[in-house]
Amino acid sequence: MPKVSVLTPMYNSTPQYLKDHIESILKQTFKDFEYILLNDSPDNKKLEKIVKSYNDNRIIYIENPKNLGIAASRNVLLEKAQGEYIAMCDHDDVSYPDRLEKEVAYLDTHPETGVVSSNFIVNFNKRDISNYPLNSYDIKTNLIVRGCVVLHTASMIRKSVLVKNNIGWEPEYEPSDDYRLWTRLIDKTEFHNIKEPLVVYRVHSNNTTFRTEDKMKAMETRIKNELYRIYPYTAQLSSSSSCIKLFGILPIIKKKAYGNNVKYLLFGFIPLLKIIK
Repeated sequence: MPKVSVLTPMYNSTPQYLKDHIESILKQTFKDFEYILLNDSPDNKKLEKIVKSYNDNRIIYIENPKNLGIAASRNVLLEKAQGEYIAMCDHDDVSYPDRLEKEVAYLDTHPETGVVSSNFIVNFNKRDISNYPLNSYDIKTNLIVRGCVVLHTASMIRKSVLVKNNIGWEPEYEPSDDYRLWTRLIDKTEFHNIKEPLVVYRVHSNNTTFRTEDKMKAMETRIKNELYRIYPYTAQLSSSSSCIKLFGILPIIKKKAYGNNVKYLLFGFIPLLKIIK
């Protein structure tokens, strides 16, 4: 059994972007993995030809009988995966050579953690780097209040956490099924983001963020509203008020902004949570 299953769904992928992606995985310093690529556009035979042009026995090519969508395709990949850890990789992004090595090392030494991801660089621009929260508490509070602060294409997940809790990707939440996955795991496991960027995230006119921007925003709002019902105090924390008062008189939670960060203080001095923008 391989230690890691690298999972990549494809849908009418741009040929050069797909080649860049595949080569970045095959050049990983960590070698004990299987690499499953799923074609969700089975009529596009160019993708099969590209994948099979790489002579590497770790590559497994499969295709759906018909287009199923991204969430269902991710579930198909999860079912096929044999590894202890699963590394999610989108077909147009590039992983740095030590990505798998560093994520495996973190999960191996932190058994309480079920999800590890990292910061990322946008379009190979070293000045355009994300600033996601790193520790589990900050990640979870930001998931509730701010939105998705775990980059799916950079993530590695302990497969047992998903299987044990019967959690996967839900098609009804597309194109925010990744955000939905993380929020369902909030009370199931711990999270961690590695500070250094381990992935180049490609932003272009054909990727999901651009094509489905309005739907994504609407779905994120739906997920947040569901979270507010589970964690009702967070609805107040996400408001623009600088101070939340009990009965309109006694200060309970104070908001303090500094630079790009926001802190919430219980009774004005006890740190409650930090949001990193």
